[in-house]
Amino acid sequence: MARLIEELKKLPGVGTKSAQRYAFYLLRASDEDAVALADAVRGLKASLRLCSVCNNVTDIDPCAYCASPQRNKRMVCVVEEATNVAAVERTQTYQGVYHVLHGTLSPLHGVGPDQLRAQSLLSRVERGEIDEVILATNPTLEGEATADWLATALRRFSVKITRIATGVPAGSDIEYADEVTMARAIEGRREV
Repeated sequence: MARLIEELKKLPGVGTKSAQRYAFYLLRASDEDAVALADAVRGLKASLRLCSVCNNVTDIDPCAYCASPQRNKRMVCVVEEATNVAAVERTQTYQGVYHVLHGTLSPLHGVGPDQLRAQSLLSRVERGEIDEVILATNPTLEGEATADWLATALRRFSVKITRIATGVPAGSDIEYADEVTMARAIEGRREV
């Protein structure tokens, strides 16, 4: 039981109490349910890999986005994690491809440029395969630092570098926006 709790605590957002609840739930679960969970984890690890082009999680290589003839392979949206790809795809407006960094710069956690999966992106840009790089990292301190570092690294090449707009979210009230969000909304305004 202690080993299972320790393993469950390694999951993001799972502390000791949650890990204990999950472990006791699995103890009470039917043998079939416990085996199904173990098989699902084993199957996930056995069948999924990173795309050799963009680092997205996939079961085929290259991934469906990189292999699609309908995608604009000269426009690359750079995201922090593979889960961010789904968020961009939900907009149904982006038709380029992706590059997944699998993290952000975070000196406090020992994550520097060498720990990010950025080198293959820089190589593609250097070879002239990309016309525009869209930096779509989160508007956090780490996301901004990562976007700034990437923009600096990309400036030595002949490529258009853009950053996703940030500001007041749709459906919210300006009255509740913080100063940084409101300033970005003003800076990112566009003509109508």
